[in-house]
Amino acid sequence: MRWQRALTCALLLAGCAPGGSIDPGDAKQVARGEAVYREHCASCHGARLEGQPDWRQRRPNGRLPAPPHDASGHTWHHPNELLINIVRQGMVPPWAPAGYDSDMPAFGGHLSDADILAVLAYIQSTWPPEVREQRARMLQQGRP
Repeated sequence: MRWQRALTCALLLAGCAPGGSIDPGDAKQVARGEAVYREHCASCHGARLEGQPDWRQRRPNGRLPAPPHDASGHTWHHPNELLINIVRQGMVPPWAPAGYDSDMPAFGGHLSDADILAVLAYIQSTWPPEVREQRARMLQQGRP
């Protein structure tokens, strides 16, 4: 798809990863991320990262419900840089196709980069080892 190629190019050109890292094995970062997630993300993405019901089916307004961030969703298919930018800027180009309408707000004005990294560390800490391994292989091969 054309928008996916544009997204890949934007990711490569953006140099978008903030200072710091995402470490799902860092108990302190994960605890901070869980607290931030519960305050800012759980109302849409679920207290157990389960997402909203029927998250793959468009609503009457054309928007998709919030997806799960647990292993049942597709979050683990995406590189960290994309996830960081979606949280920071919302679902807008180049992180989403032009004209894509989403309820995902931009949190860049509300959360620090450290908070965003911590949320992603928390989310990733919940994925089973086999999902983390499959994700690492996909990202090494230049997919999704």
